Amino acid sequence: MRDQDNNQPSLRSLKLFNFFIYGTMVIFTGFFQLYLQDIGMDKVEIGSLMAIAPFVSILANPFWGYWGDRSNNLKRVLLVMMTGTLIFVQFVFQAHTYVLIYTAMMFFYFFQTPMFSQSNTLILSYIEGTNHKFGSFRLWGSLGWALTAIAAGPVIDRLGSGQISIVFSIMLVIAAFFMLSLPNIQKTAYTATVNLRGVTRLFLNPYFTGFLLLGIIVSIPSTANNTFMSLYILELGGSTKIVGFAIFMSSIFEVAVFLLCDRYLKRKISVLVACLAVVSLLFALRWLLMAEASSPMEVALIQLLHCVTFGGYFYVGTQLTMLFVPRPFRATGQALYTLSWSGISGVIGGIAGGWLFQNFGAQTMYRTGMMLALVGAFGFAWIWFVIRKQGYRPQSMDEWEDEEEPDPASER
Repeated sequence: MRDQDNNQPSLRSLKLFNFFIYGTMVIFTGFFQLYLQDIGMDKVEIGSLMAIAPFVSILANPFWGYWGDRSNNLKRVLLVMMTGTLIFVQFVFQAHTYVLIYTAMMFFYFFQTPMFSQSNTLILSYIEGTNHKFGSFRLWGSLGWALTAIAAGPVIDRLGSGQISIVFSIMLVIAAFFMLSLPNIQKTAYTATVNLRGVTRLFLNPYFTGFLLLGIIVSIPSTANNTFMSLYILELGGSTKIVGFAIFMSSIFEVAVFLLCDRYLKRKISVLVACLAVVSLLFALRWLLMAEASSPMEVALIQLLHCVTFGGYFYVGTQLTMLFVPRPFRATGQALYTLSWSGISGVIGGIAGGWLFQNFGAQTMYRTGMMLALVGAFGFAWIWFVIRKQGYRPQSMDEWEDEEEPDPASER
């Protein structure tokens, strides 16, 4: 165990980094639309602008994940990402034409969207080989998201939506301070060369590839819900206060989910895959309840299931990725995992969800989501059955490299 693992100020810095980095992002995702509306954008223009994020993340997540592994210095890579985010958010709020805003947003999202996956990898790198649990650090992100969402509202009301960039920038600088106060991660005695050929070999693992594909299917209705839940509440006669209450309810109890997972969940692949099957069934139940909701308050209360569904899927998926992917490729693996539930699914969920909502209503959109969640549950159950029957042992880096470099004598 590393000496720094017992260094309580360092551990506090890691927790506070997660608190402020998630708090920073909820300021943007929760209140940026108000600024766009104030400068005269209509809902279609706002929706198309926000849809840039999942498109850009399809390129940005693998790019930054690869360089996080390649550099073997995740703190430095995160600092570059945070610096780019800080710079381009200023351009976003200074742009005065749609073309300039769209261009600035593309660069902003290129640095910002992979930040969550790389912060998760940072946690895993510090706690590896210790008794510390992932959830005890990640729950500070949920606290930052929920509490900042509540506290930032009155502040932005007083300052005006045009000053969101100031609040965002201050929070991001504080997050960077706590990250820089962390000690350097001790490198292991053995390091592997990270190259594009090794990254492509991740997809030769049928279990990891199946996990990513099923994750896309399960996450499509979740991203559609994130995009259109507020419109659904307003359509049922609700107000913006109920929308805010729904967002709060969807995140505050994630803390309990992470703590329970830390305490009771076994880090065994078959157990984790079985958990994803159960979580997918809970997703199906959630979308069925949403389709049957008849009042805005019902919709808000149903968001309590978000803590179990998204919180559970996020936690289990992060742990499962760590087991599927060899250590030197973990930043890339986490980036691909994030890409599956926010990038690709975000594009599909936004476009297909919007089309279903517009042409057939929210009930049809949510019932379609229920069917997709059931497909995911069946798929994860099948993977669990195969692993239970045939077994699965994570491949070591020695085995990985032996397969990449065949013995010349065996080719004679």
